Amino acid sequence: MVDQAGNRPDSVLFMCGMNAIRSPMAEGLTRFLFPGQIYTSSAGVHAGEPDGFAIAAMDELGIDLKTHTPHDLEDLHDLSFDLIVTLAPEAHHTALELTRTLACDVEYWPTEDPSLALGQREERLDAYRRVRDTLMTRLKQRFAWRSIPGG
Repeated sequence: MVDQAGNRPDSVLFMCGMNAIRSPMAEGLTRFLFPGQIYTSSAGVHAGEPDGFAIAAMDELGIDLKTHTPHDLEDLHDLSFDLIVTLAPEAHHTALELTRTLACDVEYWPTEDPSLALGQREERLDAYRRVRDTLMTRLKQRFAWRSIPGG
């Protein structure tokens, strides 16, 4: 769904703990679903390291995260976003502190951390796919995605 006024934000920042899994997935999915419609970026409370499982899960949809370099808020040059979507508790608290001085909405989308999954490679990759697919569904609903007829 779109916000209560019926508006889709022009710019969205996705935040998680280390900008290695959830927030870059959300950023990539937003660009994939809404090309040229929503400016999007992502950041973590801390900068982490690239995650091979996140790269693999997104590659299955043709979304390339191989060039994504995890970074934190201090690496962003501009914090002028219409909406910050937080995907982890620490990121949500940080965003609420940040927006005390910014005119920006914050939404919390609790999202599991797939890096905590145990098991063999395929079982662990399934956890990343679940996160990816959950984010895809949430993005489609929140930003009123419509498929292109005949596409």
